[in-house]
Amino acid sequence: MKKQNPIIGIVFWSLVSFLTLFPIYWLFVISVKPVVQLFSTPELILTDPYWGNYAKVWGDRLLRSYMLNSVIISTGNAVLCTILGFFACYALSRFKMSGKESIFFWTITNRMAPPAVFLLPLFLLMTQVYAVGEWNLLDTRIGMILVYCTFNLPFAIWTLRPTLDGIPKELDEAAYVDGASSWKVITEVVFPLCRPGLAVTLILTWVFAWNEYLLAATLTNFNARTLTTGLSEYVTTTGTEWGVMATISVFTLIPALIVFGLVQKHIVAGLTFGAVKG
Repeated sequence: MKKQNPIIGIVFWSLVSFLTLFPIYWLFVISVKPVVQLFSTPELILTDPYWGNYAKVWGDRLLRSYMLNSVIISTGNAVLCTILGFFACYALSRFKMSGKESIFFWTITNRMAPPAVFLLPLFLLMTQVYAVGEWNLLDTRIGMILVYCTFNLPFAIWTLRPTLDGIPKELDEAAYVDGASSWKVITEVVFPLCRPGLAVTLILTWVFAWNEYLLAATLTNFNARTLTTGLSEYVTTTGTEWGVMATISVFTLIPALIVFGLVQKHIVAGLTFGAVKG
């Protein structure tokens, strides 16, 4: 068999990496330039970075509250969707139910629908149905966590289903023979084996919730406003603060990069777990 020239692969992946990373680098370049230099001749190599935009963003108490909201909402939604998705997939994988494939497909269709379709129903649910007196779920952190479940929970189920199907049912049966309860089988047998898939589901649902803009911009005003929606506040009738917007975008990238770095070893294992059955 003829071996491929490794130079071609190196050049190809170097080009792909450059095309992928250059926009991020250019975003950072814009964030460390003062206003007067933004529309001057572009410089690919930074010579005199300007850190005033970072000081402005970090010193803004409102933006810090937006970042805290993003962290709480994204983390809460990711944990909730991962837990609920795990139990839903366990039921779909282990129990014989009529029409379970139809149920699985129906959950995925919720993910396929565009988010704009759900704006009006979600707004009415949050302001009229799930309301007690003057209190309602609109512009609350718990409200946004539940809203994101509409799209992230079907994704969690779709991601975890192959993981649960890849775990032999004989392990459950052996645990039952040894006298284990259903809860012990789930928590001490199945759950540890699902950790790679759970890690992938957790990180992907977290990133989806962290990056979401449309629902957060529509269903929040101030109390639960997220960092991504804070970008729009710097587009005004008097002009656009490109440097500040780029700085906020860099801040939104940092948590995602940190989380990916911490769980990257589980990502490939989780995505391929259960893909091949012997």
